[in-house]
Amino acid sequence: MGTPVGQAVDGHGARQHRRAPTGPPGRGRRASALGLRRRRALLPWVLLAPALAVIAALLLFPLARIVWLSFREYRLRNLVSGESEFIGLANYVSLFTDSYLWRIALPNTVVFAAVAVVATVVLGTLVALLLSRLRPVTRVVVVSCVMVAWAMPAVSGTYVWLWIFDVDDGIVAQALMRLGVIGPEGYNWFADRLFFYAIVTLNVVHGGFPFVAVTVLAGLLTVPRELHEAALIDGAGAWKRFWHVTFPVLRPVFAVVTILSTIWDFKVFAQVYLMPGGGVGGSEMLNLGVWTYVSSFGQRDYGTGSAIAVVLTLLLLGVTAIYLRALFREDELR
Repeated sequence: MGTPVGQAVDGHGARQHRRAPTGPPGRGRRASALGLRRRRALLPWVLLAPALAVIAALLLFPLARIVWLSFREYRLRNLVSGESEFIGLANYVSLFTDSYLWRIALPNTVVFAAVAVVATVVLGTLVALLLSRLRPVTRVVVVSCVMVAWAMPAVSGTYVWLWIFDVDDGIVAQALMRLGVIGPEGYNWFADRLFFYAIVTLNVVHGGFPFVAVTVLAGLLTVPRELHEAALIDGAGAWKRFWHVTFPVLRPVFAVVTILSTIWDFKVFAQVYLMPGGGVGGSEMLNLGVWTYVSSFGQRDYGTGSAIAVVLTLLLLGVTAIYLRALFREDELR
């Protein structure tokens, strides 16, 4: 019989099996490692897929719908019929040529948001510094009291400030009457644009500073005490210790609270709309958020309202991008 394929006969007649020729031994291992890396790279996306699907359904679809409406003439009759006419950039042209945008709505939105964000972050940081010096039991009690303001709904908090600044029976009016600053007829704080937004700012800062305080406090508790002790030995005062020791360590924390405060304050709605005069179409008190609502549901012009909402979104994204870019640039320079 012949020798089977894959076998050989040695000098003593014993048969030996020969291995089939294969490629380089490292190629298989490299392919296996590459496949493993690919699976590991896809694993986070697989785990995030349900959350991304929910976000797409709840956020991306409404946003795309608003953008679509902003390019169409969509009024009450179109809402009933379900048909609308494509008008291109007509809504945006009408919006940007409207003097109300540049004189009232945009200044109200930007100036108010800038003041409110700065006041919220500063007050929250000061409260966090105070809390960091308290004993644990006292700190828990104070934090619990502070969080009540943050947990209060925006509508309830707004009506509290309405009561405080009521024209006739408000605490502020009664105190100023007794001091002789104003007459017995009182003073309508909500009819003046400056006082109106001063009250709105108090309302927003009162509801927003607890979040900043608790977040910054969590960061303060992670700052090594040795850094402050070394700075104190070098003769650094309280401000220098905070600016040169604490702030650099907590820069990511301040970035988060600033961005979130900016987003919240740019799109403030209830605190403005519920104030007397805040929901009137021709009022000097409207910001972009309330103007969107008034144009859409008050004047039944959903196309213009959608265009205002798109402009507000782009403005908010622009401010956030500029802040993040400045923050990352500072980190790169370090």
